[in-house]
Amino acid sequence: MKYIRNALVLSFAFLTVFAVGANAQTVGNSQRSIEDKVFKKIIGLPYYGVFDNIKFQVNGGTVTLYGKVYSLGVKKSAERAVKNIEGVSEVVNNIENLPPSSFDNQIRVQIVREFARNGGNLYRYLQEPNPSIRIIVENGQVSLEGYVANRGDFNLANILANSVPNVFGVTNNLVIEKEMIR
Repeated sequence: MKYIRNALVLSFAFLTVFAVGANAQTVGNSQRSIEDKVFKKIIGLPYYGVFDNIKFQVNGGTVTLYGKVYSLGVKKSAERAVKNIEGVSEVVNNIENLPPSSFDNQIRVQIVREFARNGGNLYRYLQEPNPSIRIIVENGQVSLEGYVANRGDFNLANILANSVPNVFGVTNNLVIEKEMIR
């Protein structure tokens, strides 16, 4: 069973890399190259984890960073990493640092535990170094960001996040890969 799962993960990774490589060849412009480099720099940040979500937009040589981060120092690290990319002339850093809160920390831990205990295969989306699901908790409000493979995983993540005590609301912004317009 483990062998089959590992083979499927490797196959998916290979196909993803192959598809990205083909897309980069057809687009072939410098903005796409900058976007790829910014993405790689962000996911390569040492303390960028499952409770952080950074998005970006590239407009010429200007990169705008936005999102919310829990880990201290990630906001500044992201800005420094992106500034060093060739072709980037300006970085607008609109990333918000989430306020420290033991209440929110409990919710974060409980959601991860809930995914591990009752989520079946949902826990695989939380694996590092680049988790597919990002869990953002601010003042008891939960936002699920990222990608899942199918509608069942989308619904299960929403149900499990809503079942955690002290969660005031869940916004499910997960994108379903099978339903994406290509």
